[in-house]
Amino acid sequence: MRLLLVFVLLVAAVFVGGFNTISTASAEPRIAQVTPEPATTLSPNQILGLIRYTFRTHRPPPPFEEYKISRYEKDDHGFPDYPEIYTDHVYVRNLDRAAMGRRIFRDHYDGDPGFMRPAFNEDRDPGPPTADLFEPAPAKPHPIEFVPTPEPSQTPLKEIGRVYAAGEFDYRVVSIKTEGSELHLVIEPTRDPDRNRLRELWADKESYELHKLVATDKLFLEGNGPTVVYAVLFTVKLGVLEGYPVVTSIHGIVGANLSNPNDAYSGDGAIVDYKFFDISFPKTLPDWYFNKRTYNSHRGEWPGETGPVPSPGPV
Repeated sequence: MRLLLVFVLLVAAVFVGGFNTISTASAEPRIAQVTPEPATTLSPNQILGLIRYTFRTHRPPPPFEEYKISRYEKDDHGFPDYPEIYTDHVYVRNLDRAAMGRRIFRDHYDGDPGFMRPAFNEDRDPGPPTADLFEPAPAKPHPIEFVPTPEPSQTPLKEIGRVYAAGEFDYRVVSIKTEGSELHLVIEPTRDPDRNRLRELWADKESYELHKLVATDKLFLEGNGPTVVYAVLFTVKLGVLEGYPVVTSIHGIVGANLSNPNDAYSGDGAIVDYKFFDISFPKTLPDWYFNKRTYNSHRGEWPGETGPVPSPGPV
């Protein structure tokens, strides 16, 4: 009987000890092993894509815009080339880029209104300030009567997420570096360098908003023979108006004949400067502003015929 009691006590002790051991082990806290995900690093081409995407989020531009553009150049002797120094007051309908302009001379308008269609890489002054700077240059020069395809104006879809993809692009990044608060990209076309005209970009390193760029353009020199086309390099600076990127200045340097690289340009206006100022976005403008056939029938209504005449601004 005593042996049986000792055996029972030993079994109970083992059971309780084992139970306590299990309880203690199961009560120890478990430390989760968390492996942090690596930070997402954008490639240079993805950054270029983000700069273009950010610029395009501000498009299409407002239906109408009004601005003044001043042009300044020197002759081949280094003196101001006064016949080619002027300021125009321009009214644009962005749907078809049709425009009416009036030349400002000192403190008054000079002459009749003229029909315009401002554009880069064409035989006329660049513009308008809200131009799509990522748009390829035309494959061939267009006459002023040519009506470009309107930009889509659908309401953007609600964004529920964003994926960055480095798909096929018109350019590749040659180099990228940080300069203060900006990213400076040197880029080159992957194809068709005559149309894909961007060469350098400066954008905010946080928001990717475009601040400045270098792009190719063209000078069309007409004479007694065929039109000669010279390469131009534009440095374009931008500002922001009512949330829209706008061109504020252009510095142009004329280079070589595109058909003869040995023919470097040496005439008047080898260096040209444009300034865009007094930019605004009117809610509406009269339809006749954009139909040159109706200008004479509205002679008393021309801008500047009533009310104060604007200052010609910088030259």
